[in-house]
Amino acid sequence: MPFDNLLQMTIHFYLRYASRFGQTLFVSGNHPLLGNGITAKAFPLKYLTADLWEGTAEIPVTKKTEALQYTYLLRGTHEAEVMEYRDDREIVMKDLTVDSLFVYDTWNDAAGIQNVFSSAPFQEVLLQQGRYRLQTRPLKSDAGSYTHEFKVKAPLLGKDDVVCISGSGKVFNDWDKIKPILLKKEGNWWTARLDLSKAIFPLAYKYGTCSARGKSFTGFETGSNRSIPAAGDANSFTILQDGFLQVQSGNWKGAGVAIPVFSLRSKRSFGIGEFTDLNLLVDWAKKAGLKLIQLLPVNDTTATHTRRDSYPYSAISAFALHPLYISLEAVAGSAGASIIKPLYRKQQQLNELPGVDYEQVMKFKLYALRELYQAQKDTFRNDRAYIDFFAQNRHWLVPYAAFCYLRDKYGTSEFNDWRSNSSYDETAIQRLVSPGQKHFDEIALHYFIQYHLHLQLKGATEYAHRNGVIVKGDIPIGIYRNSVDAWMEPGLFHMEEQAGAPPDAFTVKGQNWGFPTYNWAAMQQDDFSWWRRRFAQMNSYFDAFRIDHILGFFRIWSIPWHSVEGIMGRFVPAIPVRINELFERRISFDLHRYTRPYITESILQSSFGDAIEEVRKDFFNGYEFKEDFNTQRKIEAWFSALPEPRNDIKQGLFYLLSNVILFEAENASGQEFHFRFGMEQTSSFRSLDEYSKKQLSELYVDYFFRRQDDLWRREALNKLPGLKRSTQMLVCGEDLGMVPHCVPEVMKKLGILSLEIQRMPKKETDEFFHPNDAPYLSVVSPSTHDMSTIRGWWEEDRILIRHFYNVQMGKVGEPPVYCEPWINKEILLMHLYSPAMWSIFQLQDLLGMDGKLRRQDPNEERINLPSDPDHYWNYRMHMNLEDLVKQHDFNEELKGYIKSAGR
Repeated sequence: MPFDNLLQMTIHFYLRYASRFGQTLFVSGNHPLLGNGITAKAFPLKYLTADLWEGTAEIPVTKKTEALQYTYLLRGTHEAEVMEYRDDREIVMKDLTVDSLFVYDTWNDAAGIQNVFSSAPFQEVLLQQGRYRLQTRPLKSDAGSYTHEFKVKAPLLGKDDVVCISGSGKVFNDWDKIKPILLKKEGNWWTARLDLSKAIFPLAYKYGTCSARGKSFTGFETGSNRSIPAAGDANSFTILQDGFLQVQSGNWKGAGVAIPVFSLRSKRSFGIGEFTDLNLLVDWAKKAGLKLIQLLPVNDTTATHTRRDSYPYSAISAFALHPLYISLEAVAGSAGASIIKPLYRKQQQLNELPGVDYEQVMKFKLYALRELYQAQKDTFRNDRAYIDFFAQNRHWLVPYAAFCYLRDKYGTSEFNDWRSNSSYDETAIQRLVSPGQKHFDEIALHYFIQYHLHLQLKGATEYAHRNGVIVKGDIPIGIYRNSVDAWMEPGLFHMEEQAGAPPDAFTVKGQNWGFPTYNWAAMQQDDFSWWRRRFAQMNSYFDAFRIDHILGFFRIWSIPWHSVEGIMGRFVPAIPVRINELFERRISFDLHRYTRPYITESILQSSFGDAIEEVRKDFFNGYEFKEDFNTQRKIEAWFSALPEPRNDIKQGLFYLLSNVILFEAENASGQEFHFRFGMEQTSSFRSLDEYSKKQLSELYVDYFFRRQDDLWRREALNKLPGLKRSTQMLVCGEDLGMVPHCVPEVMKKLGILSLEIQRMPKKETDEFFHPNDAPYLSVVSPSTHDMSTIRGWWEEDRILIRHFYNVQMGKVGEPPVYCEPWINKEILLMHLYSPAMWSIFQLQDLLGMDGKLRRQDPNEERINLPSDPDHYWNYRMHMNLEDLVKQHDFNEELKGYIKSAGR
């Protein structure tokens, strides 16, 4: 047989999958017959029975054919293509010398709970499976005299337990429990190879577990017997990839703490929490029985060098870490201690402040880092570890360093205003960062800072792992408009749009985050590689992550650049209302009346009172806005130039511009429209005839709550499955706000944990959400960084709290005026005893159950106020972590509650 064509192997693929009418299945892999990874060219399978599909392929095998890697695809008549979860199926071909290969596989559904337990945080930290892997039979690398290979996954296996197999027939010792056949762990699979050449088929079998390093049988898996239908052909080999060991999996639960890095306080930090402070937080978490630490985004947000940069969701790079979080002491070491010693007094001053002084911390840290770089630059560049870091991260690190240099050179991050390099050009940037340039040290300073940030965060998370604690990060849904990412790849974003959120009970005008929206069509061209790089970067440091505003993968609230307030946005994508729908309902439709600001004399009078004539003169021609003021952005610019603020008039003008019923769809020639959110609250709507109002209200409900659901479901399924498969991290979604009906279904289908907040029920008819009603794959929490703490919430709405006290807590009478420690504690216990996989609490809420430890004023505990776009994110815990670790009674009490709740 020629060297390059050793044999023609016949592979029979059998897939166990309970299909429905209209569904078809395919196998995709790294061979031309399987499409070479191109799913459109995948190999089709044929329907055999209701739960079995088959396909036969003739695969030429050469000495170069080492392994066949493959996965299965599902296509439906009206459904997006679905790839099974995890692409870790592999057949080592180079050692097989058979003519035929029979492969029996089980479809791996992303919704399977065992996939969650197969993720890195569980396998590498939380479950801590033992490394002892006993086998009674030698497992050779080739098929040899063996005819069958059994493979199964067992992520929930106990420490030092092993998987075993037993069944009917002599080869299995007729269901022998005394000496079952033990499997060996190979990668993600438990494997055994057996010679069944003399067996009588069909054979029944089951997997089970043995404890104490294989010395005693503990029990069989649940469910029906598995079966081998028939022997293979002569000179054949059979592989049975049986999915997961069937065991009860819905009982593991954990508890965690949430706090931003900037909010940490230690005796050695420099006026702000630092990555090195995480070690102390881990020490405390371990003492308290907590298994998870949740952080806010830690990316660099330095756009203006002012307090406006304190917003952690407005990163100038989706990859770079924030210099704020660096420990100068760790960078300096003993050799550089003299450089930072003069800053000791300033460090003490900043550390004694109740909150973070963002500008002062940045100023002094950057000063010290420049000095440390100059002292170390000749050694760190030759450090092997730094060289490796640079090579692995240069795709974002070099552009980031260039961006920072240009930002500081031109005094702005608005790259369109730079006198050079306003458009990213790879060749020009390589010249700019060349070591021969006189400004090279200003470039390399950022390499130096990012390298040390990497070392410090990596060191902190590894310390957490050694102590049985995982770290959960946060991926913002948007990017800063003037960021490295927008500069490098503007085509990936809709720069003329702004992301935000529609109005709700907390923000009546909605939210405008200012981020450009994503150009998903452009991102899909390279299979969302930008997102995959983000996930890979997160994976360098974190075990789990929260997808901020996961609803943005379904649809995004998009606000035109010419508008300022979130109320002026609409969902994208969205199926518009067509003009014929209005006519069919006999609505008295007039294009100008419905789509332009509705302004009358009485509306002007009620909006501006005594200032009406001044306003009329400056801003209006009759009842139409003048050209110079016909957008909110133009009005904002005009008022910003005034020596004194006139916010009352500005807000009145903003209201009038938003006093519309419909937004005209782009390029639709007046034939398609989108409803303005909250239409029924506008005076424009209230002035219509009763019949038109009724018909519009019905159409409005259909537009927002019915017609979009299937579109948004398909949008999410086009993006999220592949991204989730690309990472081994535990994926959680922040699914709060106006949640479409399709969101829980999709998240459950993909095995993404939901977020359940007691005061933000997802059912419109509910006043509160009870933690007892949480699904298992979820995170429950009494508050988030965007809300007041438990104590702060207790003082906000007396009527609401009375309902909560009487109904949720089951107490009689009037609630206490203030949230006393016992109330705080009881609310925490509600969440600890929830069936949810995770209960995660803000540190402020945990301290709230102790009257001596908690902060005196609960209003000082709030981290963010979403209704204020200029909010200063500077909350800092009021006690040192060193002191918290020493609070023995509190820590033991909390640990006892967590343990009693089974977490």
